[in-house]
Amino acid sequence: MYATFKPQPHKQQNRRFSGTGSAFIRKAVTGLTALACLFSSAATLAAEGMIQLKSPDSVSATADRFEQAARDRGLNVFARIDHAAGAKKVGQTLRPTELLIFGSPKAGTPFMKCSQTVGIDLPLKALVWEDEQGQVWLGYNDPQYLAQRHHADDCPVAAGIAGNLSELARIATGEQHD
Repeated sequence: MYATFKPQPHKQQNRRFSGTGSAFIRKAVTGLTALACLFSSAATLAAEGMIQLKSPDSVSATADRFEQAARDRGLNVFARIDHAAGAKKVGQTLRPTELLIFGSPKAGTPFMKCSQTVGIDLPLKALVWEDEQGQVWLGYNDPQYLAQRHHADDCPVAAGIAGNLSELARIATGEQHD
């Protein structure tokens, strides 16, 4: 299941980029990559498969709204973990960071029927944290990404779960509907 990377011998790498214009191509690719990073949104720069939204409020207020919206929709909230409080207990500091663990067998069971290994990523989680600049974020794993990860790209419930999670995130971060 794991791929092993084997670098090619140095001479072969040099031959691939030898010739006139190779320096230009390398510079062009580097420049285009830098531009892509510069103009990417924060969600694009997130960890692979993770959707992130800015929140104008505190970590606690954002997590409170997410938890209430989840409960209002009949989801079970299994746990709310305050990572900063945990860090404090061991004499360390951490910016405000809270994890909510939530879900419903009504959606989770059909998702696992598509690929039972998706159970490793269930129940779902939402992370609310404050970054180095004081900006609060809410992030969660994209269910479509989870479906791909578990080779269930055609699982019909993934899109529905994604839509519901998007709605919860918009409520929690105070985004208005169009």
